Amino acid sequence: MSARTAALRPFRTAAATAVVAAVAGTVLMPLSAYAAPADENHGALKMTMGAPAPSGPLTRGGATETFELTATNTTDKPSSFHPWLLLQGAGASPLTQGDVVFKVEGGLNAPATESFIGQQDGEWQGVFRPAGKPGGEGFEIAAGAKMTWKVTIGLGKSYPTTNGDFKLTATSYSGEVAEGNTASLTFKTDPSVKTGKLETAFKNVGDCKGVPAAQCREMDLTYRLTGDGEFKTALYTSLGVNFAADAKVPNLQLEMLVNGKWQGVSTADPYNFVLPTIPAGFSAASGERVLHLRTSFGPNTDFKKATDVTLNAEVALPEGNTYGFSGAETKFQLAPATATTSPSPSPTPSKSATTQPSTSPSPSSSSSSSATAVVAANGNTKATGATGSLAHTGADSNTGLYSGLAAVLVALGGAAAWLGARRRRATRA
Repeated sequence: MSARTAALRPFRTAAATAVVAAVAGTVLMPLSAYAAPADENHGALKMTMGAPAPSGPLTRGGATETFELTATNTTDKPSSFHPWLLLQGAGASPLTQGDVVFKVEGGLNAPATESFIGQQDGEWQGVFRPAGKPGGEGFEIAAGAKMTWKVTIGLGKSYPTTNGDFKLTATSYSGEVAEGNTASLTFKTDPSVKTGKLETAFKNVGDCKGVPAAQCREMDLTYRLTGDGEFKTALYTSLGVNFAADAKVPNLQLEMLVNGKWQGVSTADPYNFVLPTIPAGFSAASGERVLHLRTSFGPNTDFKKATDVTLNAEVALPEGNTYGFSGAETKFQLAPATATTSPSPSPTPSKSATTQPSTSPSPSSSSSSSATAVVAANGNTKATGATGSLAHTGADSNTGLYSGLAAVLVALGGAAAWLGARRRRATRA
């Protein structure tokens, strides 16, 4: 995968992207780095979850519920156990650490325990291990024995209003629990929420009016939320660019229609643009939000003939869990303008006309601030300024709570292969 292709995924951490590949069957890190004990009985454990108490739906900032989680070794050999709790199907918004209350305590037959929350691959995941042990250290369960923990779960005050009931599944990230031996509980939330998703799409892609065919492409980038609730924070969109052919200076020009006039969107990275934010409060009642965009090659482009261009829009929360959770892709041919023809008015040259391609797969810190030149988006909803910055385009500080477990999750994707219900977009070229 080239740096240009990787740039289409600006919100994914390197570890998160690796997990995608691992689940798909491609292990990107050597398993020997996390080798299990030679006597480990793979798939030896069976999980059970007791009824939560007190019973009843969870409320935001309200009482928590506690249940017993038991891992039983069904074989005549000792087995290690690397617990993994996955929260699935909550709703349109990704979950950050403060959105869900999570705590695990050891019991009479389980040692002292410490627990962590992570968002590997954009999903909420609960992990626990023996207290004081290094990352990746699991529990040891004797042949025919079992261990039981008390797990507490609840909703933080910040639990998104777009999200509702969820499923919590108990398994292992190291393969000690076979697919048929996992366990799960469904937690109801109050008030009841009709969940939906953020739909992002490129529409009306075609030639610009008054410009020779293929020398300028115009399109709409649309956003629509289905279901109840609203996003509590602004939403950030990064527009990644990929070309079928290599060019030292691609000089792709991106413009946005603002109050009836085309304005250039500048960037220091020719493979990434930052679009105006969607302000907090975006909901189904907001209707369809539309950004009118057009692209062309500037006069200094190295392209001498038509080439395939792919635009990939990814939407993410501004902080905490910054994995791109909604997006759209469009592909079209774009040709450089001849000496006598160009889009009218001609695009404002961006910094990419003289800037060398970035070797980093994620946007530089300067690329977000450069988008502030765009005043507002002219669409079917209220105009908004392009403010803010993508302060968390890589792994956030919360991921550090894994203390090494994230690396284990990257390498050992087999345990998650059964999670077919997880949201995944098709692998891009």
